[in-house]
Amino acid sequence: MPRSVNAVASRRRRKKILKMAKGYYGARSKVYTVAKNTVEKGLQYAYRDRKTKKREFRALWIQRINAGAREHGISYSQLMGKLNAKNIGLNRKVLADLAMNHPEAFKAVVDAAK
Repeated sequence: MPRSVNAVASRRRRKKILKMAKGYYGARSKVYTVAKNTVEKGLQYAYRDRKTKKREFRALWIQRINAGAREHGISYSQLMGKLNAKNIGLNRKVLADLAMNHPEAFKAVVDAAK
């Protein structure tokens, strides 16, 4: 009896990797074994950086809130402490957006916290 190999599944698996490697330089997009290594590494970076992105955005929001708060004579930590004490439930993303794009609304929030 002849040997049976599932060529359909093998080809599909290879095509999937090569499709993911589209746009890579040289052999990284043409040669399966090289492309496979590159794609796996890229997926590792993607997984890691989905976590890192959250960290970086939170840091950016805090910097923007701090800059906006200091224009009104209060530090970031004092502002956040007073907002929590007054039960003003605005998250950092919203506060950063107000500080950047709607300074008059941000000033109203700061005045309410004081």
